Amino acid sequence: MKILAFETSCDDTAVAVIEDGTKVLSNVRISQSDHEAWGGVVPELAARLHAENWRRTYEQALETAKCSMQDIDAVAVTQGPGLQTSLLTGTTAATFLAHLYQKPLIPVHHIYGHICSSLLERKPSDIQFPVLVLTVSGGHTSMYVWKSFCEVELLGTTLDDAAGEAFDKTARMLGLGYPGGPIVSDRALKGNREQYDLPRIYLAKESLDFSFSGLKSAIFRLVEAEKDAHGVLSEQFVNDVCASFEKAVERIFHKKITRVLERFPDIQQVHFVGGVSANTYLRSSFETFLKKQGRALLRPKNFAYCTDNAAMIGAAAQCLYNQFGDRVFTASVSPLSRWDLSVFLQNLQSK
Repeated sequence: MKILAFETSCDDTAVAVIEDGTKVLSNVRISQSDHEAWGGVVPELAARLHAENWRRTYEQALETAKCSMQDIDAVAVTQGPGLQTSLLTGTTAATFLAHLYQKPLIPVHHIYGHICSSLLERKPSDIQFPVLVLTVSGGHTSMYVWKSFCEVELLGTTLDDAAGEAFDKTARMLGLGYPGGPIVSDRALKGNREQYDLPRIYLAKESLDFSFSGLKSAIFRLVEAEKDAHGVLSEQFVNDVCASFEKAVERIFHKKITRVLERFPDIQQVHFVGGVSANTYLRSSFETFLKKQGRALLRPKNFAYCTDNAAMIGAAAQCLYNQFGDRVFTASVSPLSRWDLSVFLQNLQSK
């Protein structure tokens, strides 16, 4: 089964062609560098650029996959959550093409797409349920137990900033630009991770939720104190703050993972997905940490599957079709900026 998939939930215009849920025939993404000057995503600008980019992204995806719309069996699209105006471009384009070429249309939850990114370029049998999934990006930081391909239970989520957002805000406070994740990670390689003992907010003893606002505030105070004392931020200061920040984030996740594994001892695999899963320091740290506990870490096979991409939406659509058949098909898709994953799956099960 070949699925043409669209992903436009934020600032990346992405289209992919996926075969049988795991084989990536094409995965095209156009990133919007225009937002860098503003230090973050501007919804109105993102929507305009999606409108300009979707057609050529779609055409390139088909060309790379060496197929036409006649070869496509279904069209999938991210329905939410995300920026309403960005989602609208993808849902409109997907609905238009599905009607034009008389193809089934499959709406997909963005987070479920990230969860299914582990399937890309892997065999379904490589997934050993139940799985602890960490979905970590600029827009979300959550932990799920993935019990079967279409059964997911939320364990904890951020109460304020997402981890990726904390990376972006740290970079902004240090004058490093946007997006902050890759820049902070690069500067951290040159810094001392033990230089600053930044707060690690674990919340209540048994809590599986996250909070990064205290960490962000501590960095703000540290930066302001350095400016007051020296007028400027030295290269070494910036490097050390980035390194210490990554260390604090690492410790927070180690603590939360430990709590989950104590509560669910039958979990043997932990999947690290979302934009922050491209962070090489955290990937290596989690792998070493879990190996000591006799567990395995799986992350997307390709860095391109970590950030928002359409390949994961195609993989998710295939999973949904395998489980629910034509119950996943719809005549049209309207964007949902807020959308609970459990509600999405429960609605399918009740159809």
